[in-house]
This record gives sequence, structure tokens and C-alpha cells, in this order.
Amino acid sequence: MSVEIEPRQGKISFQGRHLLTWKDYKREEIVHLLERAVELKQKPYSEALAQKTLAMIFEKSSTRTRVSFEVGMTQLGGTAINLNSRDMQLGRGETIADTAQVLSRYVDGIMIRTDSHQKLQELAANGNVPVISGLCDIYHPCQALADMLTIYEQKEKLSGVKLVYTGDGNNVAHSLMIIGAILGLEVVVASPPGYEPLGFVTENARELAETNGGSVTITADVEKAAEDADVLYADVWTSMGQEAEEAERKKALFPYQVNQNLVDIAKPDVSVLHCLPAHREEEITAEVIDGPNSVVFDQAENRLHVQKAIMEALL
Repeated sequence: MSVEIEPRQGKISFQGRHLLTWKDYKREEIVHLLERAVELKQKPYSEALAQKTLAMIFEKSSTRTRVSFEVGMTQLGGTAINLNSRDMQLGRGETIADTAQVLSRYVDGIMIRTDSHQKLQELAANGNVPVISGLCDIYHPCQALADMLTIYEQKEKLSGVKLVYTGDGNNVAHSLMIIGAILGLEVVVASPPGYEPLGFVTENARELAETNGGSVTITADVEKAAEDADVLYADVWTSMGQEAEEAERKKALFPYQVNQNLVDIAKPDVSVLHCLPAHREEEITAEVIDGPNSVVFDQAENRLHVQKAIMEALL
């Protein structure tokens, strides 16, 4: 893909910064990372991170996050170390602060997939190497950047694109709202009462949208939301740790399923996204996820490319 997302903004320095949420980044910085991801997708191998080491801490199970970060470090000439929290002293009561200080003596960056945004903030505050969120309870920034790259590949623009997320207003929805607002998208989240995004995230996203030409709408009317949608986005209804609520969640969220009826309401060339893993016939039907509008596997691949851009920039 040769078309630039936006004209180059000149040299931008990221080294030593953390990535916990896109709220901490300016529009031109996110655009720069997307441009670099496009370049890395075309030319994947380099020695940009030669002799650099990334510690990867997993408190939640992972397929795409672990493989994409590990492969990404390898393709950039670096090394990734997989650390399961159950096998670390962190799992036996060592503090986040102590863990951050010790790892900072050994590695050049830390990626953590955790159940707590507070843990990310503690790691970032107490270490002296970049901390990257691989997911937490509030945000999923790397996924959202991959989503923006996928949308750009499909629509050849981001500003003005109507992105409709349906279902639980979770960490994925939050990061889509934040990054979408910054990049000028029309973001609509359709959720049943009680499952809307967190109020402070909605407020932050709307403030960002006002200054960046985007918009953020929260609604319970999924069919109205889907009208003229450029992108339909589904995610699982029951995240890790919510298994006890599964039956209740299925009942409340079933009307928000991304199915052929919803696809037909959207634009004819609507792109269907899902961050995976998918539960076919729950949040999305097999007909749609395996159908001609689906770009979910391009989307999954793009995790690799955007995370390489992030690691190259921060480390």
C-alpha cells in the first residue's frame, strides 16, 4: 500500500514513553505509528531492535498478543521473554513496584496483559523502561491501532469513517472510542442498558472528538446505529473473568449480534471486524465472519505490524 495516511509531520520522538492508552498521544503521533506500520508490513525484517529485549508478562491467556509481540521482536532483531505471572515472584506476593524496578535492570521494555489498569500505571511509575499495554480491564490500545490500520486499508481514509461497535462497552470499545475520536472517525457504540461504556471514557472520547473532528455516540438502537455504517465491529459478550455472568450476558446482548440482517442495513461495502477469539452464532454469525465483508484475519495480522511500529518507536 503506497498511499500515505497523512502528509509526514517531520521527526517525532517516542523513545522511552509508555503506551497505556491513546489518550496520552497526539493525532500526528498515532498517524506516524500507522504510517510506520504500513512500511513494516511491506518490509518486515530489520535490525532496528537488535540486542533489545522485551519482557512479556501474561496474567491473562493469549494467542494473538503473545505470538504477534514475540514474532515482531524477532523480525526486528530483538528477543522476547515470555513470563507467566504464576511462575514469577509477582504471583507469590512481590509488589508491582519491585517487579518494575528489577525488570528495568534486565530488559529494554515490558509488555503486560493484565486485569488491572492500575497495575499498568504502577509498572510505568516505578520502572524506567517503556511499558506497553497488551490489554487491561479498561483499554486495549494495540488492538485499536490494528483496527485503524485495517480500516484504512479497506477505506483508504480514516477521517469521516462511520465505525459501529455492537455489544458490551468493554476495553475494546473504550480504545476504539478514544483512538477513533482522535483520528476523526464517527464512532457509534450500540449497547443494551447496563452494558454501555464507562462514563468517564465516553466523556474523554467526546472531548477528544470535539478537537479532532470526530464524534462519539452511545445508543441502545443497534439497527439505527448500523445505518450507513462503513465498519461493523463485534466482540465477545463474556470476557475472561465474567464467566459467572455468561447466561445473563447472552440474553441481554443477543439482539446486538452482528448478523446478515445488520450487514444488510449498513453500506453495501461495509467491512466487518472482530478482534477474536470469536464465538460463532453468539456475537457474530458464521455467515458473516466467514463471508465476503469480513476482514477479521487481515485485522488479526495487523496486530503484528502495528506492534512492531510501537516497539520500534518506544524501545
